[in-house]
Amino acid sequence: MMVLGLASLGQAANDEFDESVAVLRAIGGEGQGNEAAGWALKHLAKGGVDTLPALLAAMDGANPFAANYLRGAVEVIAGDALAKGGELPLVELGEFLLNKGHDTKPRALAFELIRRVDVGAAERLVPGLLSDPSVDLRREAVARLFGQAEGLVKAGNKPAAVLLYRQALDAARDLDQIQAVAGALRELDRKVNLTRHFGFLVDWQMAGPFHNKDRAGFAAVFGPEKNAALSVTYDGMKGKVKWQPYSTDDEYGMVDFNKPYGDLKEVTGYAQTEFVSLTDRPAELRLGCKNAWKIWLNGELVFERDEYHRGMRIDQYQLPVQLEKGSNTILVKACQNEQVEDWTVQWQFQLRVCDATGTAIHSAAKKNPEVAVK
Repeated sequence: MMVLGLASLGQAANDEFDESVAVLRAIGGEGQGNEAAGWALKHLAKGGVDTLPALLAAMDGANPFAANYLRGAVEVIAGDALAKGGELPLVELGEFLLNKGHDTKPRALAFELIRRVDVGAAERLVPGLLSDPSVDLRREAVARLFGQAEGLVKAGNKPAAVLLYRQALDAARDLDQIQAVAGALRELDRKVNLTRHFGFLVDWQMAGPFHNKDRAGFAAVFGPEKNAALSVTYDGMKGKVKWQPYSTDDEYGMVDFNKPYGDLKEVTGYAQTEFVSLTDRPAELRLGCKNAWKIWLNGELVFERDEYHRGMRIDQYQLPVQLEKGSNTILVKACQNEQVEDWTVQWQFQLRVCDATGTAIHSAAKKNPEVAVK
């Protein structure tokens, strides 16, 4: 198995080190390789601090189980060295951090190690992380801007604070930071378009209701799954149904089937929208839904989840897809079950299109206002 970056980083690339890293990178789910991993982790943890950049590089492309083991080795080595009054290779860690060709998680770990060694050095690096592909690192820079803006407000310089808040909002990707910055701007009487910032899809066509008796609707193939043309009429639960336009004005893009159909139970609904991409490109469909659901892109099933009312949040499901240049059709199926408790009323979802960092990708067919309307 290929071990990433060992020779190029000039670290201790002996056979035992390579073999141990290879063992950890081969770990899989359900305990696959765990016995050998214990030996490999112990061996790596005995290494010197000069192996840290190589271990970080080995995290590139590693599966989550392997990455956790490798991170464990890094933390043991660094912790032991610092506990004994030793130093970490600050320059090499900084070079690793600044190399955006590495994966985001090990780069964020490198930043953590730098901060443990030299807080001042870490702080000097923060401004350059504002547009970093690592959301964890970007968060540091957004927090810095937010604090500076708060200071300007306290000093009475509200115009300058607004500009910093807007810069922070443009860079923010974590929900708590986005909401905090948006709230601060609104307290200063500035408008903020969070729908646009997140990239929620708000204009849809709906068809329904269809049945979900005994929760059979999830597996049933209703008309929209066979032919989703907007001109088609289907046999629904209560007679003929056809597509009807639906737009949500909810700030977080909530698409609510209860609004056109009423608070129904044991039902299935469909929603579809057109998304126009300027290029062929990778993207993510990020869905929030507490009902059973399926989602298709251009007629191909992307993912499905047959469970009900287990909570809902923004970006609950992150689904990698490939957008085609031009028109892309997104079809969502949402099933409501038979439960009658107050907390089971919701029959809804929210969906946005973004890149791997959570940066919104907007349909070229839509003309929307700027992220933060001035």
